[in-house]
Amino acid sequence: MIHKSYIIEQNIGKIDKGITLFYGENLGLINDFKKLIRGFNNNSSVIRLNEEEIIKKNIIFFREINNDSLFGEKKIIFVDQVSDKILDLIQEAEKIEIEKSIYLFSSVLEKKSKLRTFFEKSNSCNIVPCYEDNETTLKKIILNDLRDFKNITTENVNLIIENCSLNRTKLKNELDKIKSFFLNKVLDKENLQKLLNIKTNNNFDKLKDAAFLGKRSETNKFLSDTILENEKNNLYLNSINQRLGKLLEINNNGGNIEKAVSNLKPPVFWKDKPNLISQAKVWNKKKIKLIMRNTYNIEIKIKSNSSIDKHILIKKLLIDMCELANAS
Repeated sequence: MIHKSYIIEQNIGKIDKGITLFYGENLGLINDFKKLIRGFNNNSSVIRLNEEEIIKKNIIFFREINNDSLFGEKKIIFVDQVSDKILDLIQEAEKIEIEKSIYLFSSVLEKKSKLRTFFEKSNSCNIVPCYEDNETTLKKIILNDLRDFKNITTENVNLIIENCSLNRTKLKNELDKIKSFFLNKVLDKENLQKLLNIKTNNNFDKLKDAAFLGKRSETNKFLSDTILENEKNNLYLNSINQRLGKLLEINNNGGNIEKAVSNLKPPVFWKDKPNLISQAKVWNKKKIKLIMRNTYNIEIKIKSNSSIDKHILIKKLLIDMCELANAS
């Protein structure tokens, strides 16, 4: 049974029984669901497992399902990093009359995934897709988190959203910083910009835009002037991928570029429209997909090799983007 993520966020109790699968690229949302589940079951103990150990010793999994606590304590089970490999065990577990709640967590599952298909068609199991956030969902989080603050203007909200590159985890970190800094609960734009380090982000945005437009001298200048922070490598890649996604959508719409940009959902910030329009005139589908493959390969390298110089990979990507933008 498929559930909308925003509905489950509002009422986590809807999936308090049986087996539930959370999957998708929005790791921040998945982590929020884990917190909601723990909060809803605050008198329960959490049994943490992962797919690999369950497959090797599935007796552990079924023992946890069937065993009751000697002290009558309720248990819930979290299973991380699941894939199609666990499907047979889940099908077997579904046949058992389960008193405990079992929550499975995965990253992206393709449409052809057997595990995803099983949960989507099941009448007794739940599945919650966790897609990437948009400006609307992040705005709701900001307004809810800062509901007791003054000066929550559209401009200040947009500053926070722009700084997070539609990344929920990044947003939560920034909101924590804001609540710690503005103890009087009154925002002001100047201090908010300093706190969010907008200058550093603006420098990267200028670097990214110069590379997408194929401006070699500006790209080289910003590469020299911009400090790429180690903990923001994923943020930089997300920012590039989001721009590639918008360019691909504009290409797919065809016809008038200005009209295609105006019709984008969520809407593009007004000050970013001229850059996006200019870039859309430079980038065709072939170029976009080539760089998308590059960003995917870089992300894999960053995650799989902790000793690799990530700054060099990001800078090389930007240089390649600039050169490809100038290619015919």
